[in-house]
Amino acid sequence: MQSPLSVLLTEALPRVLTITLLIGFGVGLANLAVGYGLVDVIARVGRYLTEPANLPDEVGAAVLTNTLSVTAGYGMLAEFRESGLLDDRATLIAIVINTFFGFLKHSLTYYGPVLVPILGVHAGLLYVGARAGISLAISVVGLLAGAVLLRGYEYDSSAIEPEMPDDEKRTHRETLRHAGAKTADQLRSIVPRLAVVYSLVFLALEYTDQLLAAFAVVGIEEPAAIVDPVASLVGLPAAAVPVIVVSLVDPTMGAVTVAPMIGDVLTRAQAVLALLVGSLFSLTVGTVKRSIPFQYGIWGSAFGTKVIIVNTGLKAVFIIAAILVFLVV
Repeated sequence: MQSPLSVLLTEALPRVLTITLLIGFGVGLANLAVGYGLVDVIARVGRYLTEPANLPDEVGAAVLTNTLSVTAGYGMLAEFRESGLLDDRATLIAIVINTFFGFLKHSLTYYGPVLVPILGVHAGLLYVGARAGISLAISVVGLLAGAVLLRGYEYDSSAIEPEMPDDEKRTHRETLRHAGAKTADQLRSIVPRLAVVYSLVFLALEYTDQLLAAFAVVGIEEPAAIVDPVASLVGLPAAAVPVIVVSLVDPTMGAVTVAPMIGDVLTRAQAVLALLVGSLFSLTVGTVKRSIPFQYGIWGSAFGTKVIIVNTGLKAVFIIAAILVFLVV
């Protein structure tokens, strides 16, 4: 077991630095886009998404940025919320709409190059298709929510416009300096929260043995004791239980575990179903390890909690829906 200092230096610090750079990129991109008037140009492409959801055109730039970097896209939304362009309701709906575009990014960097080769083309595409359907459904919910809940909303786009007299125009150096200063101000409010929350989370994860001991006290000796009844409920054989348990901790290892079983022990559909059940259980681990520190770091505890509840709740609902589809088909 590592010492607390070692955990902070080798686990928490690299994660905080990486996310800080990505958030800084997103916030800086937003400030530069505003400074050079590029938001309007980018927003024209995203207008097909923002108009049905009654969101301002500027949000389209943040949504499209998600296909490059989810963290950067969140950074842009944080900047729009901080500036007053978006209130909490509009920001939350924009975050929900972002889901599918974040998936597109992950499909290019993870699902396609990693999972499909592991699972094989047929099972891999079946699983990726299921995840795409889940993400798309969540984004559609966001669009519908915006159409209903944001009807009649009026946005003040001047909230993100550079403050300068009408007869003056900033030089390139002044624009860059202004964008850099605004980005630094935003990071000063975000980074301390990131550092504190990530430190607490990684310290807690390092001492999970004590948590498992607490489970044993109430009669739960291992995660399989919880997983096995669920696997039986959805008609999966006992061989799928280890896949679900491993997926709970590491989705990639779950795919590695199930791959040799496809065709002999499990059908392709059963393999995908096992991974989906595993992803449902892993929402808890993912929330503690990634969502809480990330969302709290960007938004603070109050609004960050709302984001986590909505995101996790929608993922759980549509993963269950996907599982039911596999059971019916």
